[in-house]
Formats: sequence, C-alpha cells, structure tokens
Amino acid sequence: MANPDISKLKIERGPQAQLAGAHPRRRWLRWVVVGVLVLGAAAVVSRRLGGAASVETVTVAQAYPSQNYTLLNATGYVVAQRKAALSSKATGRLEWLGVLEGSHVKKDEVVARLENRDVSAALGQAKANVQVAQANLAQGQAELQDAQAAFKRSAELLQQKFIAAATYDAAQARLNKARANIAGYQAAIAAAKAGAQSAQVALDQTLIRAPFDGVILTKSANVGDNITPFSSAADSKGAVVTIADMDTLEVEADVSESNISKIHVDQPAEIQLDAFPELRLEGTVSRMVPTLDRSKATLLVKVRFAAPDSRVLPDMSAKVAFLSKPVPPAERAPVVAVQPGAIATRDGKSVAFVADAGKVHQVPVTAGAKVGELVAVQGVNPGDKLVLNPAPGLRDGQAIALAKK
Repeated sequence: MANPDISKLKIERGPQAQLAGAHPRRRWLRWVVVGVLVLGAAAVVSRRLGGAASVETVTVAQAYPSQNYTLLNATGYVVAQRKAALSSKATGRLEWLGVLEGSHVKKDEVVARLENRDVSAALGQAKANVQVAQANLAQGQAELQDAQAAFKRSAELLQQKFIAAATYDAAQARLNKARANIAGYQAAIAAAKAGAQSAQVALDQTLIRAPFDGVILTKSANVGDNITPFSSAADSKGAVVTIADMDTLEVEADVSESNISKIHVDQPAEIQLDAFPELRLEGTVSRMVPTLDRSKATLLVKVRFAAPDSRVLPDMSAKVAFLSKPVPPAERAPVVAVQPGAIATRDGKSVAFVADAGKVHQVPVTAGAKVGELVAVQGVNPGDKLVLNPAPGLRDGQAIALAKK
C-alpha cells in the first residue's frame, strides 16, 4: 500500500486567510446590531406617537339609591279600581253626547241623552193626572165642609123638633159619603203621583249620568247610533262611554309564587313608568289577591300610589320595586354611577379615563357609596364612555381601540 501524499495539506496563515475567515462573523454581528436598532427605533416612535391600546369601555349612568333597598322587582300595568262602561237602561237612538275622551265629569252629571219625546209626553200626562186628582180632592173637601154644616144644622133642628128624624139621617149619610170621597180622592192623588214617578223614571233612563267623579277614557258611540244595552243587535251599541276615577289608579303586578314570602301588605314600593323612565313614584302594597294564577304560577299584587300624579294614565306599563324599607328623602334623587372597574388609581388619586374620538383623557374622580352593583362617582357625566379596568401603562392622551368581544 502506497503512502499518501500529505505535502499539500497545510494551514494558510497569511493576511488574506485571516480576512476570509473573519468576514462572515462580522456580517452576522452587523445584522444583529441593525435589527436591534430598528426595533428600538420603532418602539421609540410608537411610544412617541402613542400606540393604540385595546380597551373595553362602559357608559356612565344615572342610578337611584333605592336599589340598595330593593328586595324584588316585578312588572305590571296601571289600572283604575273604579271604572265603568256607561249606558242607558232604555233602548233608543242616541240624540246628544256631551263629552269627549279626556273630559272631566262630576257625579250625576248628564253625559249623553237618548231620544225621549215619547216618555217626556207620558210624564206630562202623568203630571196632569196628578193635578186632576188634586182638583177632585179640593172639590171633595168643599163638599165635606158643606155636608158638615148641613149635618150640624140638622142636629140642632132635630133637638128643637123642627125636622123629622129622617131628615137628620139624610144629612148624616151625606156627611159620611163626603168623608169617604175624600179618602178616594187622596188615593187617586197617590196613584197619579206614582204614575208620574214611573214616567219620570222612564225619562231618567234615557239620560246617561256619571256615577262618580272621573275622566272619560273612551267613546264607543256617536250621535245617531242605536243604543241597546241588553241586546247584540246589528248596528247597535251597548256602552256609550267608559269612565274611570283617576284617584283610584293602582299598579297590578304579577309576582312569582316563589317570591311571595318577600311581599306583605303596607310594604313600601317604588314605581317606575315605562313612559317616564326618569320618574320614580312612591307606592305601597295595598292588597294581595288571595288566589294564584295556576297557568303562570304568579300572584296578583296591587300597589297604590302614595300621591296622585297627572302623568299616570290607565293601562300604562310599569315596573315595581318592592323595598325593604322606605327610601329616605335625601336618597330619592338619582346619582351618577359607574362600574367599580372603571375607577383607577394614579399617584395615589382616583381617576377615570374618558374615551373620546379615539383617545383617552384622564380625569380626577371621587368615588362614593355603592348603588347596587355600581358605585356613585363625581367628576364625570352620564353618557360618558370610560375605560373598564385600565392597564397600568395607560396614559392621558393615548390612542385607543375598542377591544373586539
């Protein structure tokens, strides 16, 4: 086996060999340095330009301190406990209607009238019969006085034996007949008056009167309609108007069977109308209907208003908050409140970050008492958007972007 030639195997130690070996390492280090400088510059530029931070926001709201006393919430409707559909007992054509929807009427005020010329004529005839009976009574009384005088003279003449006994007996009979006629005339007057009263009742039945002070809610008939309260004939009407006593308005709310133990009579409540969200009215549980709705497993609870309010109308939707105790007067006004997570601490002070036009503005705030799940706060306004749970590095004036949920 021949020996290998190793004379060509040698290490170059000249300047060119050193430059060729060192060049790749220097190039790699150069790229590392350049990358670090670029990243640092980008961070500096991003910091100076205020890079957009991803945040969540919440809205500042108005809350009522009564939420701290709320045991249970329920929904219902405003109803009038005194409500009536007015109609006539008589049947006829509606001749006059003196009210419209919203008209205020007093008790016994005539609100409508049916045609009543026939019953009015009957009433006039009945009154005339009374006058005839009274005239007959007057004539009978005159005859009675004459009979009494004749009987007296006959008695005196009989004692002097100037007349026969038969003449005396005739005078006495005439007196008895006159007295009997008086009784008949008096009975005739009573009968005539009864007839007149009956005719008056028939006339009154053509007049539709308000049974109590109230407000006209609906108008169901117009002048010219046939009113048949006890029939369902075609083209006829039953009730003419519907009236309600606005002083008896209450809220009827359905309470779940499982929450009945939280409700009792005379319990304080707060009523909120859907038509007036900012309005809070005092109320009290007036009564609880002693039966449950089997289909809904609810109990009907009636809540009366502590004071009447002209803005409350029948059939309005309402929310009822049943309270553990009455709300103090000082806590009836709404307060500005927000979620506790929107309040941060910077330099030992409470602040909030208001989001506006893609940036945040740091504002000092003062936190107050809790209102339900919120906390009362001063320094911001209702409707402001605040950053929820702001990051420690969030700064005043920094650009933000809403986080996607």
